[in-house]
Amino acid sequence: MSVANIIKDIKARKFKPVYLLHGEEPYYIDQIIHYMEENVLSDMEKGFNQTVLYGKDTDMATIMNAAKRYPMMSDYQLIVVKEAQDLKWAKEAEGSSKEAEFVQSYFEKPLASTILVLGYKYANFDKRKKIYKSIDKNGVIFQSDLVRDYKLAAWIDDFVKEKGYKIAPQASALMAEYLGADLSKIANEVEKLLLNIGKEVTIDTDLIQRNIGISKEYNVFELQKALAVRNVLKCNQIINYFADNPKANPMVMVMANLNAYFSKILKYHYLPNKAEAAKELGVNPYFIKDYETAARSYNLNKTFDIISLLREYDLKSKGVDSTGNITDGELLKELLFKMLH
Repeated sequence: MSVANIIKDIKARKFKPVYLLHGEEPYYIDQIIHYMEENVLSDMEKGFNQTVLYGKDTDMATIMNAAKRYPMMSDYQLIVVKEAQDLKWAKEAEGSSKEAEFVQSYFEKPLASTILVLGYKYANFDKRKKIYKSIDKNGVIFQSDLVRDYKLAAWIDDFVKEKGYKIAPQASALMAEYLGADLSKIANEVEKLLLNIGKEVTIDTDLIQRNIGISKEYNVFELQKALAVRNVLKCNQIINYFADNPKANPMVMVMANLNAYFSKILKYHYLPNKAEAAKELGVNPYFIKDYETAARSYNLNKTFDIISLLREYDLKSKGVDSTGNITDGELLKELLFKMLH
């Protein structure tokens, strides 16, 4: 089920006895759990019927005993198990012990008046387990997958629109480049930004740079634009800024972004139909002109050379084929010189 469908059913008071929320991206798992904590029971019912447990501090026997209780002065009780990936049963293979049979029997016939929510974060639950199959039959399973880098800007666009605001393509791309794939972090930054603007305002790069602490002129986004037109002076200014501010611009982030950027340029070279470039590259159509320009600046052979350089210097930054006496800033400067010449 999707997040929207789960929330819709909860609003309609259509509950299932077990919810397994699992996956590598914790944002949606936390969102669903928070909504259930706030909306399944009334404030009066919560005192006796809402229980929150943590995987590292509990065990399945405790959870099962709680789940088998009947609610007090309420139609339901809500049991939320956060960090369920830390439970022993989640880490170990199913056995034939009495405890394993006790646990399995509950999931085969869960109590209808109990709503048991398992928040299993940062990994996918083993779908081969009998428990998984039982929950799939009698409850709800939601898998929260990571949002791929090339889909982040679109995710930000949708998130902002859901809030009733507007954002420029450059602004969502800049946020995606700098905040990475942590959806909770992105959502928090957007929420803080929205507190300071009206709905008639379109979020642009200036607003992003002023409110999220990204340098207006010296960021990876600007470096890519400078590289696209082979603006040597601007490229060197930005790299020098990165070298002087390594905490704000860690080499691992710069390298990851440049590798993704030139990989798209390489893919652009091979596209038989350039009209489909935005779809094939997974970027906003607004930015296709930048890739067209970059493809003219770097022919196919040069693009291959740059990708090889990026891999070489990524290894050097990790100590491979390096003396260890060179800083990340110096590596970046050396890399940039070879990319441009």
